[in-house]
Amino acid sequence: MTSKKKPNPYAEQTAWSADELKDMHSRSDKAQRVQRMFSAIAESYDTNNRVHSLGRDQAWRRAAVRAANPDPEDVVLDVACGTGDLTRAFAISPAKEVIGVDFTPDMLRVAEAKPPLKDAAPITYVQGDAMQLPFDDGSVDVVSIAFGIRNVADPARAVAEFHRVLRPAGRCVILEFSLPRRAPLRLLYNVYFRRIMPITATLISRDRSGAYRYLPESVNTFVGREQIIGLLEDAGFVNVTHRPLTFGIAVLYRGERA
Repeated sequence: MTSKKKPNPYAEQTAWSADELKDMHSRSDKAQRVQRMFSAIAESYDTNNRVHSLGRDQAWRRAAVRAANPDPEDVVLDVACGTGDLTRAFAISPAKEVIGVDFTPDMLRVAEAKPPLKDAAPITYVQGDAMQLPFDDGSVDVVSIAFGIRNVADPARAVAEFHRVLRPAGRCVILEFSLPRRAPLRLLYNVYFRRIMPITATLISRDRSGAYRYLPESVNTFVGREQIIGLLEDAGFVNVTHRPLTFGIAVLYRGERA
């Protein structure tokens, strides 16, 4: 006899109301709300990613791994790792070791429950804050963050932490959503991302926290490409580049520690 799955208490709690979304990036309690929101959708997070990106999210993560170009002796730190998709993509690269760190324990539990990978680097998951990483200066060779920098309360502080924990010549890769720059594509994107996706994703996740109202609005109200490049350069990164993916729906940023 199988036992029924326990309901997720966070799915019944509202993390974001319509009014609160208007100033989401400047709220003093943003971190706590983001943590509560991701706790609510952790179990269905991967399914929604696959469905609503039409499977492109995995290709974007593979592009991030290629951009980081890990060597056989490299230690990779995947920040805001969530359910571990990018962490696992790094584990099947030539990297020696991969560490996934996330602010939300429920997301880490989903990551840790995934089946082991064959012929992969060892993975360690750690709960931690992107703005105060629990790692020594110059202790890793690659830092990555996929679709997480806009969820951090202070992105500049987080990027400075990425720089701190990297060894000289270490690479930082940031994968983040963006608005397509061509008007027709931007219009289609906004209709899908702001009108259709919140409804279908909420139905799949049975979420009442407001997560899928927050996610599209957080993209539209976050800083633009030039500002993310500026965050990397201000933190001390050099050779900063960016590359649009899938018509500019996502952008891959890369910088090096001098």
